[in-house]
Amino acid sequence: MKKLLVPVDFSKYSEYALEVAATLAKQNNSEIIVLHMMGLSEAILTKDEAQEATEAQFYMRLAEKRFNTFLDKPYLKGIKVSEMVQNYKIFSEINTVVNENDVDLIVMGSHGSSGLEEVFVGSNTEKVVRTSDVPVLVIKHKAKDFNVKEVVFACDFKMENIGVYHKAMKLFKLLGSNVRLVYVNLPDETFKSTSQIEEHVSEFLFKAESGDLSVMDKVVYLNDYSVESALFKYSDKIGADIIALPTHGRRGIAHFFSGSITERIANHSELPVLTFKI
Repeated sequence: MKKLLVPVDFSKYSEYALEVAATLAKQNNSEIIVLHMMGLSEAILTKDEAQEATEAQFYMRLAEKRFNTFLDKPYLKGIKVSEMVQNYKIFSEINTVVNENDVDLIVMGSHGSSGLEEVFVGSNTEKVVRTSDVPVLVIKHKAKDFNVKEVVFACDFKMENIGVYHKAMKLFKLLGSNVRLVYVNLPDETFKSTSQIEEHVSEFLFKAESGDLSVMDKVVYLNDYSVESALFKYSDKIGADIIALPTHGRRGIAHFFSGSITERIANHSELPVLTFKI
């Protein structure tokens, strides 16, 4: 985890994300790239070339000036911080920055006064998560002494999730986290009996762990009417520090993470939410 990307709109929510990124950077000797997406209006972009260039330069200078104040934080001392200003209009374009700069993790605030205010509303959630090739950590509140000791990792234990499972376990090991693997059993067409669930999970872990089933002891089975309710209640019960979720790419969210469930979890969770692309 050598490079962290923090998209900012200079709001307090961006500051929350930046402070968490700083904590992670110090723990892992990482550098931080701070990205501001100007999103210049079509009206500006369709003006004549000379006027467009002048106004674009003005907004660029304004953003760079705001960076001077925004990045003047004591918690950034000793960390290599790079700043970027891009004229992106949609959050899916963040992935371009990720790939060009070998970013390992995106840390972002979930609400803000401008650019980030709808990142986890409607389709924008999946635009970020679906197109990001790296995990996305969503920060909702100011996190004092951010530390990922207890993780609730919700999974449907389908074979297609093995790659995400390995990626997640590697990251949590790096963070020194204790991981609770959670399967949520819903009263619908996906409902399974106890024996069916255990067989399903053991097959997954047998392959994922190369035959070592000792991790089975860390799997928690929850019965509830919704995934959100199950995860929130269990996370509160054990004092979890973070909720982690696998996500699909172009097909949306996998299995019981279909539709808007991940969006609702990201919106309503008081805890940070970490997503991993399948």
